[in-house]
Amino acid sequence: MSVWGQVVGQPEAVAELRAAVEHAARVHFSTDAGADESGRGSMTHAWLFTGPPGSGRSVAARAFAAALQCPRNGCDACQVCRTVMAGTHADVHEVATEGLSLGVKEMRALIERAARMPTTARWQIVLIEDADRMTENASNAVLKAVEEPNERTVFLLCAPSEHPDDVSITIRSRCRPLRLRTPGTDAIAEVLVARDGVDEQTASWAASVCGGHIGRARRLARDENARYRREAVLAVPRSLRSAAEVFAAADGLVGAAEAEVSALTGERDEAEREELAVSMGGGGTGKGVAQAQRAAKAAEKDLITRQKQRQTRTRRDSLDRALIDLAGYYRDVLVRGFGAAVTATHPDRAIEVEAAARDGSPVAALRRLEAVLRCREALETNVKPQIAVEAMVTALREG
Repeated sequence: MSVWGQVVGQPEAVAELRAAVEHAARVHFSTDAGADESGRGSMTHAWLFTGPPGSGRSVAARAFAAALQCPRNGCDACQVCRTVMAGTHADVHEVATEGLSLGVKEMRALIERAARMPTTARWQIVLIEDADRMTENASNAVLKAVEEPNERTVFLLCAPSEHPDDVSITIRSRCRPLRLRTPGTDAIAEVLVARDGVDEQTASWAASVCGGHIGRARRLARDENARYRREAVLAVPRSLRSAAEVFAAADGLVGAAEAEVSALTGERDEAEREELAVSMGGGGTGKGVAQAQRAAKAAEKDLITRQKQRQTRTRRDSLDRALIDLAGYYRDVLVRGFGAAVTATHPDRAIEVEAAARDGSPVAALRRLEAVLRCREALETNVKPQIAVEAMVTALREG
């Protein structure tokens, strides 16, 4: 076993990363005894991991970080590998956002820590999971660090694509690209059985309907609520016979997203508020209480802002999963209408898709697919979810 066993369905990428790790082990630093310049430059200091959602960008980057730090190039058995994969290694600094963006303040603090000499390993590694969510100022801060790197610092950036909307051209031009692909169904099913203990039948089904998203496959295989939400979403095309049903469907989609927000963030938000109150001396008396209370109010305001951003992100992600399922359904109807021999997004809905293709036209299926995609774009531009979803389901009914 090695850390590369965590990277599913990416043999070409793993081979490239393994070669880089072997080269990195031979790098000489200026502080090494008897070092010369001959070995320097053989290790790329900045990488850009790209690939579709669920392809395992951050998993591959984390495995690479573990292999770079591990004395045995990623054995997955030593303390170094375990701490890196768990996100607790002192010289591997990870950043991911639960909100809508990564700000410059957070990125500057991260880069400052990463510029120091490693404490226990050969490298200081910065892993940015959501590089596409960096603000312009945050991107500029990262660009400066990538342009003038410390010889022991490695930057690992993860983004959906190399498009300028995801990663600026200036940052991209200074990174070595590593492109991941959508994992195959068999590879996903295999990892669900081996790693998560899912039975083969459930694993095969989850892998076939997850759209190549490993995390989604795991949720569908293990979480009954996730399966229920998918069933509810795929029932929408059959429940738009009247105007009342249109608005009921919109309410159902938005309501399901709100319920997921409450389930995922409600208890956590309350616990964070209580923890903040205790840490700021809530309920205390005596000298300095007034000043502490002012500081506590400022900290509470900042916490509430972060929690609202997290709720917005969770709501968007929940709705986006529903919209992706709907888009996959109408995509299946469209290709079935044309008789194309391609793999279905929802193979377990073959009978319904066949009936929809027979009763409608490819043009109508295409218009409905475009309505779903327009809704996704509207949500990204901060259109109110209720309005965007109602417009979509109205278009779905009209065809």
